Amino acid sequence: MQVTKPVGRNAPALKYDILSALTVHALSNDKHRQRIVLRILCLITTRYNWRKNELSIGRDEIARLWSVDPRTVKREMAKLRTMGWVTVKRAAARGRVAVYELDLKQIMLDTADIWPVIGPDFQDRMGQGDQPETNVVPFQVKPPPEPPDGQDVWSAVQAILHARDPELWSSWFQHLVEAERGGGIVTLMAPSRFMADYIAQKWSGRVLAAYGRVDPSIRTVRFDVAE
Repeated sequence: MQVTKPVGRNAPALKYDILSALTVHALSNDKHRQRIVLRILCLITTRYNWRKNELSIGRDEIARLWSVDPRTVKREMAKLRTMGWVTVKRAAARGRVAVYELDLKQIMLDTADIWPVIGPDFQDRMGQGDQPETNVVPFQVKPPPEPPDGQDVWSAVQAILHARDPELWSSWFQHLVEAERGGGIVTLMAPSRFMADYIAQKWSGRVLAAYGRVDPSIRTVRFDVAE
């Protein structure tokens, strides 16, 4: 899959499809999942710039929209980053609020189980091939692979990363090696400090989300340099 950017002729329909998937996904889950999905829906409908894929908003403003305190905002935004739904595009600085990005592909991957509930027309739209006359890239979802013999978690994670973006996998993720996994923490080794730091900065959320689909006990991914 390529990065989804809902602009162009069919953009309004795709936006509604994304919001529909989130809503039905929330209603099919428990109250805790419902609450965090409702909160991301609130940010999307009130502050999200679809064209730029930017959510420019401060913690105090989020707290006001959610009717919570800033500590709750910090905790919930951390959960959304762990889920792979939100990443920090630009950190907050003096006089400037943080800018976030939404990973719409990951959101749709995580809601794929309820697509049949919405209807076959929705499934058809999500499974269409690329349409060059628009800038809308449909979602093609593959189920997460089962680790061979229930053990090779890293191979399953690699398969998920490859299925999502083969070019990104080829350039970056295929060079990683799992060095240690335990206690909810994974350490991945890269061949250079630059690669380790760059992946940690740009795609740690994506790697963590892939681990979460194979082994939900993983809560932290660390990147280091192979000796």
